[in-house]
Amino acid sequence: MRVQVLLLAKTPVPGRVKTRLCPPWTAEQAASLAAAAIADTADVLAATPAVARTLVVDGALAAPRGWGRVPQRGAGLGERLAAAYADTARPRVATLLVGMDTPQLSVGHLVDATARLATADAVLGPAEDGGWWLLGLRDPAAAAVLADVPMSTADTGALTRAALRERGLAVSTAATLRDVDTAPDARAAAAAAPATRFARVLSTVDGQR
Repeated sequence: MRVQVLLLAKTPVPGRVKTRLCPPWTAEQAASLAAAAIADTADVLAATPAVARTLVVDGALAAPRGWGRVPQRGAGLGERLAAAYADTARPRVATLLVGMDTPQLSVGHLVDATARLATADAVLGPAEDGGWWLLGLRDPAAAAVLADVPMSTADTGALTRAALRERGLAVSTAATLRDVDTAPDARAAAAAAPATRFARVLSTVDGQR
């Protein structure tokens, strides 16, 4: 299965990212945690077998060396997700998209998701909060359904699955991960992956309190 990987991210500017981590941390500390999560995720995507890697970004954040870079576009998250697939589509190449909220992500998670696309049209990685952390599509054009799916709700994962199935796609399910939205989420992600930048930065910002 030929696959490309996308990282959907927001430039880690204090006050614009991870605002639900404030308190207990400051806006600057929350931004440093976001930057670490992006770096950890990029490392995992770089180590995952893929024909291309692209940063789909809101803001001025630069892409890692050797990656493509496209700006996010669209009024809401659903539209931005749909555009990310459309703007990076390659003939006969499946697409895996992940966000910047799961620094505990591993190469194994992505290899498993890629393998699932051998027998399914789509693979969805559920998040513990009811959303999703990964969506893989054999045909990136199917992402058009995301523009009409309500995002950032407890039903987003189920509604995304339903929209894909309504389009006639067979949907496989990847591992469930926990998004980093709150301080307990951050501590759980760091505990799950203690060797990450994210875990080290979390230890540092805790020491500054």
